[in-house]
Amino acid sequence: MDIVIMAMIASLIALAVAVFLVVQVLKEMPGTTTMQEIAASIQQGAMAYLNRQFKTIAVFAIVIFFILGMFLPKGEFHNSYLIAIGFLVGAVFSALAGYIGMGMSVRANVRTANAAKKSLKDALNIAFKGGAVTGLCVVALALLGVSGFYYLFTRVWNIPIDMAPSLLIGFAFGASLISLFARVGGGIFTKAADVGADLVGKIEKGIPEDDPRNPAVIADNVGDNVGDCAGMGADLFETYAVTLIAAMILAASTLVTQTGAKSIEYPIMLGAIAAIASIIGIFFVRLGKNENIMGAMYKGMMMTGLISAVGFYFATKYILNDMSIYYATLVGLGVTLFINIITEYYTAKEYRPVQKIAEASKTGAGTNIITGLAVGLQSTFMPVVLIVIAIGLAYYFGSTSTLQSGIYGIAIAAVAMLSTTGIVIATDSYGPITDNAGGIAEMAGLPESVRKNTDALDAVGNTTKAVTKGYAIGSAALAALVLFQAYGEELMKNTVGKSFEFSIDNHMVLIGLFLGGMLPFLFSSFCMEAVGKAAHKVVEEVRRQFKEIPGIMEGKNKPQYDTCVDIVTKAALKEMIFPGAIAVIAPIFVGFVLGPEALGGLLAGVIISGLLSAIQMCNGGGAWDNAKKYIEDGNFGGKGGDAHKAAVVGDTVGDPYKDTAGPALNALIKVINTIALIIAPIIAGTSLLS
Repeated sequence: MDIVIMAMIASLIALAVAVFLVVQVLKEMPGTTTMQEIAASIQQGAMAYLNRQFKTIAVFAIVIFFILGMFLPKGEFHNSYLIAIGFLVGAVFSALAGYIGMGMSVRANVRTANAAKKSLKDALNIAFKGGAVTGLCVVALALLGVSGFYYLFTRVWNIPIDMAPSLLIGFAFGASLISLFARVGGGIFTKAADVGADLVGKIEKGIPEDDPRNPAVIADNVGDNVGDCAGMGADLFETYAVTLIAAMILAASTLVTQTGAKSIEYPIMLGAIAAIASIIGIFFVRLGKNENIMGAMYKGMMMTGLISAVGFYFATKYILNDMSIYYATLVGLGVTLFINIITEYYTAKEYRPVQKIAEASKTGAGTNIITGLAVGLQSTFMPVVLIVIAIGLAYYFGSTSTLQSGIYGIAIAAVAMLSTTGIVIATDSYGPITDNAGGIAEMAGLPESVRKNTDALDAVGNTTKAVTKGYAIGSAALAALVLFQAYGEELMKNTVGKSFEFSIDNHMVLIGLFLGGMLPFLFSSFCMEAVGKAAHKVVEEVRRQFKEIPGIMEGKNKPQYDTCVDIVTKAALKEMIFPGAIAVIAPIFVGFVLGPEALGGLLAGVIISGLLSAIQMCNGGGAWDNAKKYIEDGNFGGKGGDAHKAAVVGDTVGDPYKDTAGPALNALIKVINTIALIIAPIIAGTSLLS
């Protein structure tokens, strides 16, 4: 059977399984009237924000659609229009995956809370199925979009196979744009609400995290879904699609004369195999007798990896008949495993880095923050070593294969790593579901036994969210390297008798390197500042309500929850625009004014600086969060003690690190690289200063 048709069938199967899981979850009981009312408030707030966010993004998307169609080179096959249409579909598919995933998340939360009355096992089953809907939708729609467009280009419109992959870059850019705004906007929303709720509720009033007396508690629960479900889904949708397309562009540029369509379509086949493997892996997530929740997650991930490895073997044998390329796929799967282990080590309560921060909290917030910063900085070492080893091995296997292309080996390793995205997002989206379930249990006044089950699920959810961020960062680094190489190939294709050298003895490359190295810091500063400004407004509103509405602390009057939701919604939508504009304008300005070599330097600087900053922020923030929870478990004085108060301050600093600026850097890296790839044919022979 045609490889591309097989990929489309695998996508449709994944969507069908997602629908089956939706039906399974919605059959479960949603609990008491009070629980349903709380869940409805979270649901309305989450969907209202998402609707307003996508309306705002739609304005940018329509403008960019016309710019792409009008100003890109038209070409023999109306290239600019095909790229523009691909851009629109990529944006719509990414938004659709977010809608479906978050719609499921805000319905699974209350059912998880209700199931926690029965057992931990039942609650885990519902929460993970709810998360799996997001995972399968992300992979299915991304794979369907890439394989569907490639099928139309090559089978229906007869566009040559060496040209077709370059036209897919529009789809990648559409996904990238949604990812950028979803990550920045969602991150600002969730952390402004969280920080504002904590500063007044926990520190000033001394009430629990999900106490219904806190006016910001609903906004906080809404934010969990907006940031960690819709945001992460858009992030990995983009990375998945971009990596597939970049690998196909490389193959079309360098290998098509050797292999024909085989090397181009091989990445699509890997995606199809892993989509089916993820479906199977999802059903292996089951709680054992020892009730090890993280162990249940790893069972599903390991099964997905093993099935993928077996499938990749037969696919490689059948399509390329080259075991060296197969070994490159194993490198990618290995990176997935080890990046998860490394991230868990630095962010889970069971290990020394988190416990070290908790211990430092005994002497106050200052030592907590110093130790947390140190842990975040240290945590860059092992992931970078892992990525360096992976690049070296994948390059070796690619260069010693019959294709003799080291960079194709790296591209295939990146595709193999991203191929397991379905199961990875399932474990991530499980996190906000269990977090919300705990909040609903607290606000509805359910028995302590229920909260004990939801707390156990939530503790693992914090780790899975941190692990997924590590996975997203690692995959973004490999994807960006492939995009960088594809950028160079596109420049060469569009010039005659001119070569491009991205060497540090070229002053334009050096200029680009410094500008690129600076961008992640500038971008992060605006993201962090946005959280601070929005949180300030939330704090003021929460204080006002405690002061002006009598009886809140006694439980006699309800707070005005919707006011805080409205504050963070408006702030997120307003503040996400400028960081997003930086990501779009920077490569265009550098490319057209300073030239293609300066833009190459910019890409290299953004990749390295952005990767290190993202690791430090995400791991450091995750460690701060779990250090607080480690103390709340009864260590170093437990809840309410001096160490706990210091840890809350550290967690507050770490929140925008791990959930706003850090994850958004992934999108920044890929958006800049994708735009560079789009404008490469235009700037290849022109610039003002180079």
